[in-house]
Amino acid sequence: MSQTAVMERPAAPSNTQYKIIDCDIHPAVKTIEDVRKFLPQRWVDYHKAYGEQVRQPMVASSSWPRASPAIARRDAWPPGGGLPGSDLAFMRQQLLDKYDIEFGVMQVLFPNVHAFRNQDFAEAMATATNRWQLEQWCDVEPRLKGSIVIATDYPEAAVREIERWADNPAFVHVMMVPRMVDPPGRKMYWPIYEAAAHYGLPIGFHGGGLGGHPHGSGGWPSYYVEEHPTSNNAAQALIASFVMEGVFERFPKLKVAFVEMGMSWMPAMGWRLDRLWKTLRSEVPDIRRAPSEQIREHVWVSTQPMEEPENHEDLRRLFEWVGWEKVLFSTDYPHWDFDDPRYAIPFEMTAQERRMIFHDNAVNLYTRS
Repeated sequence: MSQTAVMERPAAPSNTQYKIIDCDIHPAVKTIEDVRKFLPQRWVDYHKAYGEQVRQPMVASSSWPRASPAIARRDAWPPGGGLPGSDLAFMRQQLLDKYDIEFGVMQVLFPNVHAFRNQDFAEAMATATNRWQLEQWCDVEPRLKGSIVIATDYPEAAVREIERWADNPAFVHVMMVPRMVDPPGRKMYWPIYEAAAHYGLPIGFHGGGLGGHPHGSGGWPSYYVEEHPTSNNAAQALIASFVMEGVFERFPKLKVAFVEMGMSWMPAMGWRLDRLWKTLRSEVPDIRRAPSEQIREHVWVSTQPMEEPENHEDLRRLFEWVGWEKVLFSTDYPHWDFDDPRYAIPFEMTAQERRMIFHDNAVNLYTRS
């Protein structure tokens, strides 16, 4: 949580009969050597000589200012050194043990493989990053589950990477980002979705990405406070592309999770797409089912960061519109806007509702079908 308490609320009951599943944990490398040691020597030499060369205006920094160093809680810096999220023992102390986490899904933000312009290097780094997840995290701490990092804009390589790890239970979904070179519903990306659906793996879209495009249509923002709440713009563009390009029609078993991209946009986007689809469906005659129906069936969303109206009952109604069975709990550890599970949901829930949000919905998403 941030250093300022914005809204006081009582802690949730602690006598639950289940553990928590956290769908958004960010592991970090202590040094780049943690990942680079898994690269072939050719790519080690390349990385030292040329760096990562990502698709963004400012090569040596994030695309917008950060609220605090490493986007992190002030108390998340490990006492032994390293970046927040890089010390497993400290993560256990602050998160896994403290909140009785049954398992947590790691979302790897750096190295930002999705943004590498050299596609062959991106493929090599994706494999190295996945080996790093497995050997330094999942094998050591079974409560941590990996995301299959892929070279998003190199679909052939992405499919190879999915096939490499699909049978390993340590990996529970394929990680992608919403800001890509082309809209994600385009057919060039379909081999990725076909492979994910074939192996019963969800696609996890995590907010962010460095595809060379800002979140909104107005260019790059001046401030982080502008960037942070507009990630839902990318989510809306993504879901419109998925539906209208026919991804869900083509891959009816595909499951998609939107992590750290809000949720209030989803019902309104479904309503708007429904109306336009009814009016303009001659443009997309192969889309046979209402967009809102497709979204409700195929899409999950995470709680952090969720929009919190002053009237908490309005948030309850939002959960109903999204679908109680489609909301996943996430902490976003170790980032500054971390959500403590004891306080994250500001309204009263029944025991069944609480179990769905904190446990069962994630089980349903990540169970192979």
